[in-house]
Amino acid sequence: MLLNLHVKNLAIIDEVEVDFAKHLNVLTGETGAGKSIIIGSINIALGGKIAKDMIRKEAEFALVELTFLIEDKKVRADLEEMGVSFEDDTLLISRKIARTRTMNRVNGESVTGAMIKRIADLLIDIHGQNDQQSLLHKEKHLEIVDRYAKEQMAGKEILLAKTYKAYKNLKEELQINQVPEEERLREISFLQYELEEIENARLLPGEEEELALKYRKLSNATDIAQGLSGIYSMMSQESGSVSDKVSEGIRILSKISEYDERVSDFWNQLSDIDSLITDFSRDVSDYMEEFDVGLEELEEVEKRLDLVRSIKAKYGTTTEAVLAYAEQIREKLMKYQEYETYQESLKKKIEKEEKKVQNLSKEISTIRKKCAKVLEKEITQALVDLNFLQVKFEIAVRQKKEYSSKGMDDIEFMISTNPGEELRPIGSAASGGELSRIMLAIKAVLAKHDEIETMIFDEIDVGISGRTAQMVAEKMSFIGKEHQVICISHLAQIAAMADAPFLIEKENDSNHTKTQIRPLDEEEAVCELARILGGAQITEAVTESAREMRELAKAWKNNQ
Repeated sequence: MLLNLHVKNLAIIDEVEVDFAKHLNVLTGETGAGKSIIIGSINIALGGKIAKDMIRKEAEFALVELTFLIEDKKVRADLEEMGVSFEDDTLLISRKIARTRTMNRVNGESVTGAMIKRIADLLIDIHGQNDQQSLLHKEKHLEIVDRYAKEQMAGKEILLAKTYKAYKNLKEELQINQVPEEERLREISFLQYELEEIENARLLPGEEEELALKYRKLSNATDIAQGLSGIYSMMSQESGSVSDKVSEGIRILSKISEYDERVSDFWNQLSDIDSLITDFSRDVSDYMEEFDVGLEELEEVEKRLDLVRSIKAKYGTTTEAVLAYAEQIREKLMKYQEYETYQESLKKKIEKEEKKVQNLSKEISTIRKKCAKVLEKEITQALVDLNFLQVKFEIAVRQKKEYSSKGMDDIEFMISTNPGEELRPIGSAASGGELSRIMLAIKAVLAKHDEIETMIFDEIDVGISGRTAQMVAEKMSFIGKEHQVICISHLAQIAAMADAPFLIEKENDSNHTKTQIRPLDEEEAVCELARILGGAQITEAVTESAREMRELAKAWKNNQ
């Protein structure tokens, strides 16, 4: 359930915070008050796109936060499987939109926009003003039937999608590897050449770096030898060398140290320096004795380094990449050298996966046909409840020529809304207003089977009035008994049915406009209902009519 919405610096919103209730929440307000921005902000929080100009001019960022109460154990388990961590039963989704980047967080941890959308699919179902247009596409019809049949499917539709993908991958592999004999032999020869070149190189991890260091040392051997020889002479060989000067200093300090304790410290320090110089000279001498300028070794290192680098230039930027490429060559060679065996093996695998696809498709088709008949009756009754008094509704399940990841069924909703009319595809038989009610009927039926707790309807009542409007209001209240429903509406019938009424209003001054939303108490709810009924002039009679509508709505709900 959606507990709280917090929005800051978005469009004409400075900052709003609203706590939603259970059952039917109805948001009303004057045209242009910002009702669509409230629902739009929920869409944004759930991963929807946002234009950067939606951030208020004077603000550096916009913030939208949703707090959900997660009571369903299965939903919580699914969320935890996605990597969401919980401290209690609440889930906080936060999106901070700056002009250069967007930061997404779930329970304080950074996540991707795709992750938020996956989470949203488990928590909330948003039906916008144009959502009914999806009914014009048969793909949506299949999705609705599968959603209704989810429990009976028991994961078969997921297994089918995976099996079909494996089947398609194998078919693509077979097609890619259909090679004429002459071309295959040329390819074998070329692959053998490449593999032999790599294997003969006998590359070792880290070898290039070691060779480069060794080459640098050997190519500069003369400079190294001359430099060390000069230093060794300066330290201990030449007349007046560093070693001689230090020894002379030690003798002088030795004579005068008995006169001053501080001078004795100088003698100790210089003695340590003398030891260091002696050790240094000995180490340089030992290194020079072992040092070999070796032109032959330099040539060998240079030759090996050139080979290693040429192999990497041809087959991979790293030794690991070259070795991985060699492994790919071996696999490809095996396929080409044992071509007939490989092809036969691949065809058997394809045949096996195709059989799995066929069997799963048949099982799923049987489930769909069975569930479609039940769903057909339930939607028909829901349509009657929404004032389609002479309606005929049918879910046609036909078989396609080819399989897909969803099986072999082609599902289409057929309807006749007037007596004597033949059943026709829903897209050509229903008007825009009728499509909206048909979608509501479908939502009402699915609500009994869905795990999604929160449903949002954004002006689903557009284009209806009178008795039909009352029946839509009753259907919304019916859905609200099982789910949390948040509805933006301009109809008095729906506003009267609200368990939790809210008012969205715009505040203006000379240089600032902002949208606010607040819950209404019973008397305020009657006044808002009177505004919807009365328009510009709200008389006492209109107010009494509004009060009566609220009372009738309560009585209807109590009798359900």
